[in-house]
Amino acid sequence: MKRPLPEKVSQTEIVFKAEELEAVLSAPPMDIPPFEPALVKTTKGDMVIRQAKKEEAPKLLDFIKKLLDVDHDFYDIVGARVYAEILGWYRNRLKDPYTLLGIIDGKLVAFANGRLMNKDINISLHTLAFERGGRLGAAMYYAKCHYTFETLGQKEYWATYESYNGFKRWGIGMAQPSYPWPDVQHELGGAKVFYVTKDYWNTTIKKYLEDYTGYTLIRPVPEDLLKKAENFEVPESPAV
Repeated sequence: MKRPLPEKVSQTEIVFKAEELEAVLSAPPMDIPPFEPALVKTTKGDMVIRQAKKEEAPKLLDFIKKLLDVDHDFYDIVGARVYAEILGWYRNRLKDPYTLLGIIDGKLVAFANGRLMNKDINISLHTLAFERGGRLGAAMYYAKCHYTFETLGQKEYWATYESYNGFKRWGIGMAQPSYPWPDVQHELGGAKVFYVTKDYWNTTIKKYLEDYTGYTLIRPVPEDLLKKAENFEVPESPAV
């Protein structure tokens, strides 16, 4: 659709360079400290939790794709959303994301991710364990909360739930309060927001998670274990 110009112009065609548009479409990241690698001594072995590197995203995408064919416990929608979240991080289309990997003996066994809405609110996106037993997913959830409150010093951690199991364990298990819906919505499909405040973390949730898992985050990670976790292999299929 064209309209007549209300004024004479020196240029009737204005061209943008893609690099100039990218500066607008991908917001500058917040200046935040990274997740410091941590060791969790699980019943499945020594699990190193570290931040994923962008160059590892294609390997993660290929693996997460397998969840799309799982037809129970909402793994298909979780897989689709996690795939989009990793891709959004990889393509600079997700604001201030963080992606955590749980690695045992060079094998990827767990995953967790989220993003910063702002300096006060941390958005929990997803937490997955790819091996049964060992409470690996719980350890990753603990690491996410710990990062939110202990490292970033944020005021609130927002979660929502696709599966009944996740809601039972974390929403009900942690007695997370919720904001009035639909006034306040989580970005995962506009679902209800369940939240943890920093005070609630300090008085209740931190100890609950440590007691439930029996784990704590050990830092610094011994050099040999950290080196072993520099690279990882994905399992043939997630144990779902």
